[in-house]
Amino acid sequence: MWLQASCSFEFNVQAPTPLLLMLRPRSGMQQWIAREQYVLVPSVPAVEFTDPFGNLCQRLVAPEGPFSIRTSADIQAADAADVAPGAPFVEVQLLPDDTLPFLLPSRFCESDRFSEMVGDVVAYNEPGYDQVVAIVNYIRQKLRYVPGSGQEIISATEVHQRSQAVCRDMAHLGIALCRAICIPARLVVGYLENLEPMDLHAWFEAYIGGRWYTFDPTQANLKGGRVAIAYGRDAADVAIYTQFGEPLELINMQVKVTRLSVAPT
Repeated sequence: MWLQASCSFEFNVQAPTPLLLMLRPRSGMQQWIAREQYVLVPSVPAVEFTDPFGNLCQRLVAPEGPFSIRTSADIQAADAADVAPGAPFVEVQLLPDDTLPFLLPSRFCESDRFSEMVGDVVAYNEPGYDQVVAIVNYIRQKLRYVPGSGQEIISATEVHQRSQAVCRDMAHLGIALCRAICIPARLVVGYLENLEPMDLHAWFEAYIGGRWYTFDPTQANLKGGRVAIAYGRDAADVAIYTQFGEPLELINMQVKVTRLSVAPT
């Protein structure tokens, strides 16, 4: 399928403010970027670089006064994320080097604190994909998904003590539980077709059977086009925008995902 995904931000800037942005999706295994638009108003110089996780990042200084960022992309995406029941666990000594950072505890995914309890969650499931499915089912049973209910970023241990959560929180808990059984897991931020209410979305991926697979505790299934913007160990690595110095006032934010009837030309 072809999707058009866009987001826009409108800020009131009190003083010139350095910004680090992470708004450009890149082509990968299940998405191909055919066209992009990136507009800054007023126009200011921006420098792009790639972070250690392969994310496309932009550096700029937002000028004082009204400042807006608008991005849009036409993307060829899969109709649904791949599933692989029975895909095997990859022993740690056989994991690729670039998966190892996603095996360790991180700021918001303290996997070392779940080592004892996770055994009950995945009991009687074959090591690998089926264990992650059990983790997703556990999260869905324990937490009610309430979009927009959590502005503060909290850790997986804090999420585990609550009864409701946002997508980011549920992904953090899934990541921590996967790492606790030596399955590399990473946070993904991006777009999801038909998400209600429409917003940027977060889910997680786990490395099983020699590749990364998508898991999303907020959704009943993995149907619908997904567009990944950024990958990281947890939310600290995948902020869509990071400001330095003076606080920014976010006046408006809009996200849209539309299925295109024909391929873009």
